[in-house]
Amino acid sequence: MARVSHISEDGRTTYLELRDGRTATADHVEPFAQVGDIVFVDPDDGSVDSAPRDLWREDTWVGVTKLVAGDRVVVEIGGRLRLFPLPSDKTFRAGLTVEGTDSDGILGVLSEKAIKFLDEPTEDALPERFIVPPNERLSFDDFGGYGEIVARARELIELPLKFHDALNAIGARPIKGVLFSGPSGTGKTLLARIIANHADATFYAINGPEVLSKWYGQSEEIIRRIFEDAKRRERAIIFFDEIDSLASQRSDESHEASRRVVGQLLALMDGFSPDTNVMVLGTTNRPGDVDSALRRPGRFDWHVDFPIPNKEDREEILSTSGRKLKIQGDLSHRWVAEKTESWTPAELAAIWTEAALLAVSEGRNSLRDEDYVGGFERVAKQRRGTKG
Repeated sequence: MARVSHISEDGRTTYLELRDGRTATADHVEPFAQVGDIVFVDPDDGSVDSAPRDLWREDTWVGVTKLVAGDRVVVEIGGRLRLFPLPSDKTFRAGLTVEGTDSDGILGVLSEKAIKFLDEPTEDALPERFIVPPNERLSFDDFGGYGEIVARARELIELPLKFHDALNAIGARPIKGVLFSGPSGTGKTLLARIIANHADATFYAINGPEVLSKWYGQSEEIIRRIFEDAKRRERAIIFFDEIDSLASQRSDESHEASRRVVGQLLALMDGFSPDTNVMVLGTTNRPGDVDSALRRPGRFDWHVDFPIPNKEDREEILSTSGRKLKIQGDLSHRWVAEKTESWTPAELAAIWTEAALLAVSEGRNSLRDEDYVGGFERVAKQRRGTKG
């Protein structure tokens, strides 16, 4: 079954719209139908016969009127603007919730109020969803290794937040965005949270895939509201985890939602005023995939790289990640550090979980060096299996 969408001027070619969205043509000496008619198409010989119009059940859409201009009305449907003829039997204004179809236009008014595509109870409730409460027990003592990286990150993020007015008085160009790059498990998110705690900054955590929405315009609306809320705070950090999935390099093949999100981020970061005390952080393990416009001066132009830790860093990470555990005697930190080349901090921390399992399986409530070594061997075996 198909619907006639257009007939050529000479009447010899009829253009058809199929139910699955595809199009087709039928060539006839005389036109057999008019635009809008429903027809049957025989898949074997291509013959076309008329069909009752009732058989074509067209899906209705729901939208919000945005503008009435003369005999036409602009309707926002899922974040996209569409233009339809203005029905003559009703009075229309902006802000109505209406239903309609593509072929018939507006069928009627559903509500005198505009429907919201975001299913939030209030305008202010949305940003609160993304705020991570401060953890007073989290400090720099919990972050082992990477001494130079920690110092640089604090310099780029904590100092500008704490001494915002002093930097403004000097006339320095403000730091708006910092990009953390490096393999997964290197502590990028943990360090960001620790810095937020230490700077007494409101911390908004946004996961890239989480905020991308099927609704046109919804992702940009979420981000815009978070930025607006952050600007009202004394200090704030807006943290985008996996920002490359949210704001990837734009191209002709890019998804439209991603292109719109990148444009929104550019506009919001460029719109920071001198009074805005907000820092935007992004993490990625593929910095080349982040849109190049976002990495230009005044945006994410500051970059901190988290490499795989070296031997000294691994030894410190092992010591730091296990310092709150109940331990008997000395542990072989140096030996394990030598055996864990190319391991991430997350993999090193996993040793303690395996060691604890070994200890409790033997009825003990504290760790021995044998548990520690056994935990290392278990994680090493798992790594070999994953990579093999």
